[in-house]
Amino acid sequence: MADQATSIRPVNIGNLELYSVETGRFMLDGGAMFGVVPKTLWSKKITPDDKNRIPMAARCLLIRSKSTDRLYLVDNGCGDKFNEKMSSIYSLDFEHSDLERSLDQIGVQPEDVTDLVFTHLHFDHCGGTTTYNAKGDLEHRFSNAIYHVNKRHWETATHPNAREKASFLKENIQPISEYDKLNLVDDRHVFEDGFSMLPFDGHTIGQQLPFIYDDERSLVYAADLIPTYAHVPLPWVMGYDMHPLQTLTEKEPFLNEAAENGWYLYLEHDANHEIITIQKENGKFSVDKTLRIRDLV
Repeated sequence: MADQATSIRPVNIGNLELYSVETGRFMLDGGAMFGVVPKTLWSKKITPDDKNRIPMAARCLLIRSKSTDRLYLVDNGCGDKFNEKMSSIYSLDFEHSDLERSLDQIGVQPEDVTDLVFTHLHFDHCGGTTTYNAKGDLEHRFSNAIYHVNKRHWETATHPNAREKASFLKENIQPISEYDKLNLVDDRHVFEDGFSMLPFDGHTIGQQLPFIYDDERSLVYAADLIPTYAHVPLPWVMGYDMHPLQTLTEKEPFLNEAAENGWYLYLEHDANHEIITIQKENGKFSVDKTLRIRDLV
C-alpha cells in the first residue's frame, strides 16, 4: 500500500477510519429524481439545467479497519465504460474527480482494496468495478477484492423487471457474476464490530446501507434511500424507486432514529452536501446540520 497522503485525515469511528472518495459527477433528470413532487418545489432546492437535469455526485466511502486490516470501498461510481453518446446523456464529469485519482490522494491503489461493498448494482453505484484495457477487453479494477452483494438484490440484478433493466447494464453485471470472489450476503450482514448493513427494499429490492458506529457516533451511508438533502421530507421520493410506497414506509422509522440518535447521514449523490443530520419538528423531518466528513474529526 502506498504511503497515506498526509493532507487527508481520516474520521475515526471506533476502530474504523473513514475517507470520502469522489468518483466524478453526472446529471440526471430532475423530474425523475423527485417523482410526484412538482418542479416548482424541487427546483427551489436544486437548480436544473436547460435540459431539466440536476447535478449528481458519485461519492463513495473508503473504510480502513484498524482491527482486521481490511480495506473496504463502498460503491465505486459510474465508471468510465460509457460511449460518447451515453457520456453526453449523463454529462459525465471526470475533471471534477475520478475514482483512481481520489484513491491515490489517500495513498491507496485499487489492488489494496480487500472488499467492495455494494449498496446495490445500478450503474452509478458499480460501474467503476471494471474498465476497458488497451485491447478493449473488460478487466477488474480491484483485482484482490471480495465483492459483497445482498443476496436478494443479486436475484433482482440478474433477473430484472422491464422497468429496472436499464439500470443493470450487462457490462457491469456480467463481470461481477463471473468473478470468483463474489460473496452474497444476507440482510443485516455484519462485517465486523461497528460495521453492519441495513436493508431497504423501496428503491430496489435488497439495497443495503452501511451502518458504522461506536459508543459515541453513528454514520449511515444513505445511498438511494436519501440521495440528496432535498429528499429528507417523507413524500419526496424518487421516480426511479421501484416501490415508492415502500420507500415512504421505510423512510419514516429510519429518519425517526436518525433524529433521535443524532445519526450522521453520508449522502452519495448530493453534489453540494456531504453529510447531514436530521431534526423533527411538528411531525415533519428536515435537515438540521450540514457538514463535511472532515468536520467529524
